[in-house]
Amino acid sequence: MSSATSDLDRVTAIVLQLMRGPILVLLSVYAIGITGMALMPGAEVDGQPTRMNLFHAFYFFTYTATTTGFGEIPYAFSDQQRLWATICLYTGVVAWLYAISSIIRLALHPELLKAIAERRFARSVQAIDEPFFVLCGFGDMGSLLARGLSDHMIRASIIDADTERIKALRLRDYRVMMPGLCADASIPRHLLDAGVQHPQCRAIVVLTGSDEVNLKIAVMTRFLNPNLRIICRDTDASHRELLATVGEVTLISPFEIFAQQLDAAIYTPVLRAWEDWLVGDERVDLRDPLRPPRGNWVLCGYGRMGQALHEILRAHSGEFSIIDIEMRVDEVTDRRIRGHVDTGTLTDAGFADAVGLVAGTSNDEENLRILLSARAINPAAFLVVRQNHHENELAFSAANANLIMQPSLVLARHILLFHLLPSLGELLRHLHTDGLDRVRQLAEDSRKRIGKGPPLLWTETLEQLPCVLPGCRYESAGVRTGDLLRDPSNRKRLLDVLALVVTRDGERIMLPREDVKLQVGDTILFCGTRRARQLLGATIRNPYTLHYLTTGEQPPRAWFFQWLYRHMAARRASASHDDANVSTAGGVRSGGR
Repeated sequence: MSSATSDLDRVTAIVLQLMRGPILVLLSVYAIGITGMALMPGAEVDGQPTRMNLFHAFYFFTYTATTTGFGEIPYAFSDQQRLWATICLYTGVVAWLYAISSIIRLALHPELLKAIAERRFARSVQAIDEPFFVLCGFGDMGSLLARGLSDHMIRASIIDADTERIKALRLRDYRVMMPGLCADASIPRHLLDAGVQHPQCRAIVVLTGSDEVNLKIAVMTRFLNPNLRIICRDTDASHRELLATVGEVTLISPFEIFAQQLDAAIYTPVLRAWEDWLVGDERVDLRDPLRPPRGNWVLCGYGRMGQALHEILRAHSGEFSIIDIEMRVDEVTDRRIRGHVDTGTLTDAGFADAVGLVAGTSNDEENLRILLSARAINPAAFLVVRQNHHENELAFSAANANLIMQPSLVLARHILLFHLLPSLGELLRHLHTDGLDRVRQLAEDSRKRIGKGPPLLWTETLEQLPCVLPGCRYESAGVRTGDLLRDPSNRKRLLDVLALVVTRDGERIMLPREDVKLQVGDTILFCGTRRARQLLGATIRNPYTLHYLTTGEQPPRAWFFQWLYRHMAARRASASHDDANVSTAGGVRSGGR
């Protein structure tokens, strides 16, 4: 509220500052003109000069100053009145031109536009009534993350200091509203406008291009909302230590993530393919996932990406040759070559007999050139290339590398999978450690049930499980996971959806079976199509549909038929009870004989 009041005060101050002069000029011209017109003697009537009253003078000056002109009222003017009217006409036109030009200048004033934009942004964020995230930075990583959030119907408020990026945001065809503000995200007032204290805010994701700004945003956010989760792009070692003092800040390095992903693609290819399928990678084939070969690899470039790959893959006894122009002389060995990557250094590194190559420098042109040199020596090698800038996507696609590593895309997908959907992140970690035996069946079910298209991830919370009729069967039997997955039009068919995780009282049931009984308060993570989401959401909120899917019966909806249904159910229950008593009595008599 204080932030909105501050924005309103700024707007008022700017308007008064720019319009004070024009308003005073208009008031002065009108006051003098009206007073003079009322004092000027007019035409004589019965030998006495007439004069305008103030109302007629105001009316006349109003249409004269705007050059409308309706004639001389209430009588023909005298020469004195016509002279004064001429003076009023010119002064009024000049005053209005001055006022209109000031209004135009006010409408284009950058500070006013900024204040209005901030106020509009703050009001848009305050109106959000569902979980959302604050996204600081709308570069390549921020843009890709926003697209991923939109595809899964998750909202975000976005701040970026670059005007062009915010203009680009307004042109995006997102599925949900993404309010954006061009401002410095490290200023607390802007963080408040973005909603860091909003009750529906789940986390803040800091992805600006400056380590100093990232650190400042993390510090300010920690003080503004100590309980808010902070996710920050990994920085160098010094800033990493400073961020550690802020508190629980989740640091994410795209290079370490990609190293882990390449390792997973080599040793658990099906799980790696399923993760890529979850985030909508259209190149993924769940039946035939990408399988990088095991053996000797050549790393071209030993920066942060090369070091991360070397550390991760070395743990699985992989052999590597490294080529880097900035390698120190004392580090040079038979498998560590100092120099530019060309056919000579590739041959010295043994690339002719290697199974794969990673072109991982920070220069896109250099990486593409490395691919050309590599294909000339070993056309059959598995090629991994690093793409640093999103605008070079067409060139990298034409290069036909086996695997393209785009840091911004890797980071955005990892944040979406592991951090913005906590239950999904826990599921993936569970599959990596204890659930590898279930991955192949999960991938097969995903392919058959949902298909190749990008799936939709969402959660549903069972706030209540209303029973249509007292004593209905599912009131005692309970609603099971499989019941929610049925098609409301025909319960024998299944929707294009999978239940991935059930969260109950802080505990999670991974990949629940269809016979898991659900309880009020359970939160279920689903993966499926948009149509399935609409039908499933309607099922949970419609007791009649839920009754049909659970019991196979179509319950009556009118009051009379509900009474009749209860009456007949009671009679059937009574008849069954009487039959049971008769059978028991007959058994006793038979035993007595």
